[in-house]
Amino acid sequence: MNEPVARRRLPLLIALLPAAAVAQAQTTTALPTVEVQAARVQGIDPFALPASQDTVWVDDDRSGASAQLSEALAGVPGLLARDRQNFAQDTQLSIRGFGARSTFGVRGVRVVVDGVPATMPDGQGQLSHASLLGAERIEVLRGPFSALYGNSSGGVLQVWSAQGQAGDPWRLRVNAGADNTLSVGAQLRGASAGIDYNIAANHFRTDGWRDHSRARRESLNARIGGELAGGRLELLLNALDAPDAQDPLGLTRAQVAANPRQATAVATQYNTRKSVSQQQAGLRWTRETGAQRWQLMGYGGQREVTQYLAIPPGPQANPLHAGGVIDLDGNYGGVDVRWGWRGDLAGRPLDVVVGANADRQRQHRTGYANFIGSTLGVRGALRRDQRDTVQNVDQFAQAWWQWSPRWSLLAGLRHSTVRFESDDHYIVGRNPDDSGRRRYQATTPVAGVSFEATPQWRLHAAVGRGFETPTFNELGYRADGQAGLALDLAAARSRNLEVGSKWHAQNGTQFDVSVFRADTDDELAVASNTNGRSTYRNIGRTRRQGVELQYRQPLAEQLELQVAWTWLQAQVRSGYLACAGSGCSVPDTEVRAGSRLPGVPRQQAYARLQWSPGAWQWALEGTASSDVVVNDLATERAPGYAVLNLEGGHRWSLASGDLRAFARLDNVLDQRYIGSVIVNDGNGRFFEPGPDRRASVGLQWSWR
Repeated sequence: MNEPVARRRLPLLIALLPAAAVAQAQTTTALPTVEVQAARVQGIDPFALPASQDTVWVDDDRSGASAQLSEALAGVPGLLARDRQNFAQDTQLSIRGFGARSTFGVRGVRVVVDGVPATMPDGQGQLSHASLLGAERIEVLRGPFSALYGNSSGGVLQVWSAQGQAGDPWRLRVNAGADNTLSVGAQLRGASAGIDYNIAANHFRTDGWRDHSRARRESLNARIGGELAGGRLELLLNALDAPDAQDPLGLTRAQVAANPRQATAVATQYNTRKSVSQQQAGLRWTRETGAQRWQLMGYGGQREVTQYLAIPPGPQANPLHAGGVIDLDGNYGGVDVRWGWRGDLAGRPLDVVVGANADRQRQHRTGYANFIGSTLGVRGALRRDQRDTVQNVDQFAQAWWQWSPRWSLLAGLRHSTVRFESDDHYIVGRNPDDSGRRRYQATTPVAGVSFEATPQWRLHAAVGRGFETPTFNELGYRADGQAGLALDLAAARSRNLEVGSKWHAQNGTQFDVSVFRADTDDELAVASNTNGRSTYRNIGRTRRQGVELQYRQPLAEQLELQVAWTWLQAQVRSGYLACAGSGCSVPDTEVRAGSRLPGVPRQQAYARLQWSPGAWQWALEGTASSDVVVNDLATERAPGYAVLNLEGGHRWSLASGDLRAFARLDNVLDQRYIGSVIVNDGNGRFFEPGPDRRASVGLQWSWR
């Protein structure tokens, strides 16, 4: 990839205990109708499905910069979205402990934006191009039914843009805060002459809370639709430009104690940074004719990434080393076809969906030395040159049947085949031909039943299987330090079980509880993480089990309480050997059965009290997490923390539109805490501190 291309700027376009819940129905709270995409059952309320699914509505009354999805996800039980204070690395996202070990990007969780996969066929995904400005809702699916999305589905996160309607407002939004942070966005949404549209563009920049963490992002998201050939055709566009986002790297415990805002010395010495440029487009056509419905979707895109790492010249003297500059230039695309039918079986409602999808990513991966002579942090000699291709072909089927007035069954099956191929073009001296290929396949069944105890109370149980292949990044290096890809890595396979209770009263009271367990064989884990190179291996059996609780209660006409709590035990079930220090090439220290998996807090909690008197809106919000083990041997851990936030806003209704002013104060008590961790960092720099007290203010102008 050429660096000038990477620097292109995009144009900024204008339960178990239902008796504990309050059952009286004073007023009915009406939410927009949702087409349940997560379970692929159209027209069925998620409340009636045997799955743990939450919908986060992204409304006009939110405060904050709206720069990352993590701003909207704190209240979802079982989900952990950590803001790393580092825009060179994506949000750390995990669901029920799946994906917690990822040192960059998103793995173990499927991400979908407006129906277009943001997770590649190998299971590696990112959130950076998803926009809160144009979003209507975020759907989070946890538990066994995630397996219906194929490879690497420990959970599913879907972002959906609103469909434009006649009379929808256009919006301008500005937010400014500490560290010279500025976010400016525009949204054009509406419908005219048979065409509906939702176009959102955003400019974001910050100097960063930590040293050497300056970043800038330009993004554009568009959803444009209309009628065609008896159905509906939608054009989905997305673009992202994030040049030279500085990477402050992690800190040791001593560095955090001395100054949590500092960057590691080598970060400035090597000017560690990352540039991302992505453009993609998709077309989706849907049609319903009587009891049948069709959906055809195709998409394609290009993504370019350049990253400068802090690897000293010494390790790069090894002829097998890939260098300190990673350069990825790739294209991707796919198709999805599905057919649905709604009818009766034995006189009872039946809904069936069958389909297939194929996705492909082809990537030119090059590596370079990060020095020329004594000059560091520049692109030097070529050290890696290969073409990587990964593709999947999946078939799936699902049926929902309400076999009695109070019982229903949801069952599905998916068969996935994932093929990896690498063609090495850098064969120099002692560096051999590292070409190779590997195929993985799995069939993942899932089934669940739901029982209507009362119109407000549902009980459900579900079981299923899942699997997770290594990503190309995880296949990139062998754990023994030898040449070639880690083609010996097996896919992790899991068995999932969940039972739950949902209580939803007409006055808005909600009380949901889920108890779950996931047993995994051949768990993929970090083997080493040093000198900018992460290697992986299969460590045997693990178990994730826990309880999720969500409670929402209107306390008065304008006062509402929301609470979410997660208890999660993630541990090793079969012991293995790990490295006790940096430079270790042969694991020599036992990790015993029963040890905690790193990166997973035992408990998480969230609470929000919101008061909306007239044109005002006030909210008090608290988040808390227990301690987190940061390496396999549990020799280090990040302590638990609790953070309090405040926000307020006021809306003025004018003849030409609405003007809203808002402010937010994060970490009101100015607590010192670790916001995220880098699992198994070989240099002992595990910790990424959270920010101190931060303030931001904003204005939003909406007009029709």
